[in-house]
Amino acid sequence: MKIYTKTGDSGKTSLNSPQRIPKNNIRVEAYGTIDELNSVLGIVMTYDFPDSIKLDIEKIMNLLFQVGSDLATPFESPMDNKIKRIDENDISYLEKLIDDYDKELPELRNFILPGGSQLSAYLNLARTVARRAERRIVALGDSEEINLNIIKFINRLADYLFVAARYVNLKLNIKEKIWKI
Repeated sequence: MKIYTKTGDSGKTSLNSPQRIPKNNIRVEAYGTIDELNSVLGIVMTYDFPDSIKLDIEKIMNLLFQVGSDLATPFESPMDNKIKRIDENDISYLEKLIDDYDKELPELRNFILPGGSQLSAYLNLARTVARRAERRIVALGDSEEINLNIIKFINRLADYLFVAARYVNLKLNIKEKIWKI
């Protein structure tokens, strides 16, 4: 299979359907931002950290491919019933992770500054990309029918990444810095 097909040279791309749309279409922006998020998580995976988190991030990266496929497949597409869409189980998975990590963390009483360790900083970067993806997906949902579970999933994912960033710093004995006015 060739890497370059030249089919996108005119500024249009294919969805998971016969339809071709401009590369600056909000749908492409949405799944492109998911791809960017997955790439940031790829950087996260290069760090040494607890295996439990590493396994979680790897599963999340696979789920993000599923999100991208879901976003790239309009409901009216012939591929609609051939892909696995994000569902409530995927959202519950993230909620369980958040709850598990949160049990070990000190109660949050202030805004905290992103950072601490490099790993925590990258998890926070991933969180901000997730929030941007969420905004793009909401904008897409304003103009087209989408799987609303995606919005919930990405919202929870941003929460998970925040908690994971705090958890990593805790495990590395790095004190959180609170926002001071």
